[in-house]
Amino acid sequence: MQQTNLSNSEQFKQSFREEAREILVDLEAALLELGNSPSDTELVGRVFRGLHTIKGSGSMFGFEQLASFTHNLENAFDAVRNGRLAIDSALIDITLGALDQMRALLDEDEAAIDSGARTMILAQLAELTGQPSGPNKPGPAASAPPAPAPAADGLPTSTFKIRFQPGPEFMNNGANPLLLIRELSEMGTLRAVAIMDQVASLEDLEAERCYVGWELTLETTASLDAIRDVFIFVEDLCELEIEALDPLPASPVAQPLHPKPASLADAPARGLEEPRGSSGGRRAYDKPDNVTSLRVPAARLDQFMDLIGELVTVQARLSQVAAQLDDPEVSAVSEEIERLSSSLRETSMTIRMLPIRGTFEKFRRLVHDLAHGLGKEVDLTIEGAETELDKTVIDQLGDPLMHLIRNSMDHGIESAEHRVARGKQPTARIHLAARHSGASVHVSVADDGRGIDAAAVKAKAIERGLIAADAQLTEAETFALLFEPGFSTAKTVTDVSGRGVGMDVVRQRVESLRGTIDVVSHPGEGTTVTLRLPLTLAIIDGLLVRIADGMFVLPLASTLECIELSAADAHEDDGRRMVNVRGQIVPYIRLREYFNIQSPRPSIEQIMVVETEDGRYGFAVDEVLGDCQTVIKSLGRFYRHVQMVSGATILGDGTVALILDPQRMVQDALKGVRGSSTATTGSRRPKDTSS
Repeated sequence: MQQTNLSNSEQFKQSFREEAREILVDLEAALLELGNSPSDTELVGRVFRGLHTIKGSGSMFGFEQLASFTHNLENAFDAVRNGRLAIDSALIDITLGALDQMRALLDEDEAAIDSGARTMILAQLAELTGQPSGPNKPGPAASAPPAPAPAADGLPTSTFKIRFQPGPEFMNNGANPLLLIRELSEMGTLRAVAIMDQVASLEDLEAERCYVGWELTLETTASLDAIRDVFIFVEDLCELEIEALDPLPASPVAQPLHPKPASLADAPARGLEEPRGSSGGRRAYDKPDNVTSLRVPAARLDQFMDLIGELVTVQARLSQVAAQLDDPEVSAVSEEIERLSSSLRETSMTIRMLPIRGTFEKFRRLVHDLAHGLGKEVDLTIEGAETELDKTVIDQLGDPLMHLIRNSMDHGIESAEHRVARGKQPTARIHLAARHSGASVHVSVADDGRGIDAAAVKAKAIERGLIAADAQLTEAETFALLFEPGFSTAKTVTDVSGRGVGMDVVRQRVESLRGTIDVVSHPGEGTTVTLRLPLTLAIIDGLLVRIADGMFVLPLASTLECIELSAADAHEDDGRRMVNVRGQIVPYIRLREYFNIQSPRPSIEQIMVVETEDGRYGFAVDEVLGDCQTVIKSLGRFYRHVQMVSGATILGDGTVALILDPQRMVQDALKGVRGSSTATTGSRRPKDTSS
């Protein structure tokens, strides 16, 4: 029984940690916006609600240090709400520093927890607010009346009568009634009397249930809403009555709590009122559960996707067996299973998709801190934050974006003096954007700084022996050198960048996600780096094609159409590898020759026309076998340099088919035509293609 309780307690603590981390990200964003709009009362309320939520629920789940520390911040922003304290850069910076300590306390990270830093923050808050510094240390609730609390700022004191009875599931949900009573005691003079009439006999006693209730009398300067907020997360788990014994001009005599928020992040400081029942109380735990969302560990979701991938593979095998047996009943079952597995796959993919907003918002703090450290004025703007990507992609996107932003801040953006001298606004801009494009997502980092000096990049590459002195490179190939290991044009090494490590990390991470990087830069105007990433890394729709005995998969999302190429048509192109598609000349790559497959060519080939960033191109194959749901499997570290292949998949008969990357194949073909010495490592360049 104790093991079960411990497991439940840790489960609820972990759930609180996850939601509190989200609140901290939102708090950072709100604080940075508040620095630009200090009179925005909605932002002030947003910060206050976030702090109040972490304080209240942190106390409930046993994070006493976190709750006590956050209480001081909450008091400061309560003073802002009431007009007793003004928002300025000092308060913003103090609160941002406090959020770092709150994260350490939340994670219970002993290495990151700094009591000295917390003491300094509390002293700075005390200096700003004019109130005593130091964390509150409330004592336990008791039936003996404590000394009366003095009225704050001359506010009138009111008396409330509170009846609080935990329900059957109260303790099972990680709640602790004594912590709630302790929080009430912080608000003024509290008298508590235990109600024992529901205590069960010894043989019926349940160890996980709280049978004791309390009648509480609270003399406080706090409002009725503030008392409600103490019980905001347990209202559906208890009976609760709050009655004002003193006349309150704007409040009825007794009011129930407002509806429970869907999550901690949604918890308001003030709620809508509900009509009371005839009993004057609520037994919310008797109502049916109306939870509309739940949290699932990422590892369990990954396991779920792996099982769906196996199901897709088995379904492909069943379809092949049904086609061989030619049995109508087996074929009908196969088609039904295919329909169900397809629906299940689509649903599971939707579950994995998350908006990129959370990742983008984290960089507001990074830009703010770097701007202070570098002595620059920079605004971060965000576009397309609701764009959705696979969770796995989002998890691995943070580091590349961080390095790109740091590089822009240090190298790309000039100081305010230099910007003004060049006719620019003193405040620079970094723009984060995301948008869907077919089966991929384009995520870009743009700045309006000095741009990239292509000549300097080429000179540095020649100096380091990366290219020959007489190499003829396009602008895109020149900018691609920036992502070589250790490459940097910086004259000095700083704490932010200059060692040539960050951009190499960007390239490696993006390539591991099967993505590509484009750099566009205009001297004096700025630079834009665009990451083109797949929507998902798990399952894709593909077209299965055959070349001799080899099987290959082309992504269906980029495929436009299929046309026939006869031997006569192939002879007429005179080796130029062009085909006429309804009056449009389309270059094509013969995959048989690209992969050096030694076998006779069929009399009629099929050309798959695909859309790439470089235009329309064709891929000549022996036969198109049809569409398929493709579970992507990694080829392993031995093949990590083979850029033209995204991965592999297992077909219904157990054979392996390579998944091709049309974009990289076209780029490799174009490099081969230009004769560039910087062709992609690990691939065979087609010697007979032409653009």
